[in-house]
Amino acid sequence: MIDRLEASLNFHQQALGLRQERQKVLSSNIANADTPGYKARDMDFASALEHAVSRTDRDGLSLSRTSSRHLEGSGSALGSRDLLYRVPAQPSLDGNTVDMDVERAQFADNSVRYQSALTILNSRIQGLKKAMQPE
Repeated sequence: MIDRLEASLNFHQQALGLRQERQKVLSSNIANADTPGYKARDMDFASALEHAVSRTDRDGLSLSRTSSRHLEGSGSALGSRDLLYRVPAQPSLDGNTVDMDVERAQFADNSVRYQSALTILNSRIQGLKKAMQPE
């Protein structure tokens, strides 16, 4: 029964984790907008989500357990190998590729999508709770 619950919420859990990781990357881009030579990074969210949902084994960071009663741990949903460099429309003279208009738009879009994913997950959990409660 627990495995069915986990499977039904896995997609939303993975999506929230990836949205959080993308928010960190976009925040880093915005924070380094004035850093000479900084290269803006981003991720292909669709392919990262597909990879995260489809993988059955934990191929991220492996943690060792010293007792069988310890919980399993996993690494970050997104590794640095999955980050891509953003191609600038017009590079600056100092080599910085951060375009603040693009970064702000991506940041706002990701924030809205994170909030909607959180709302959907919350409604799924509330629905499951109602289904489990006796009349």
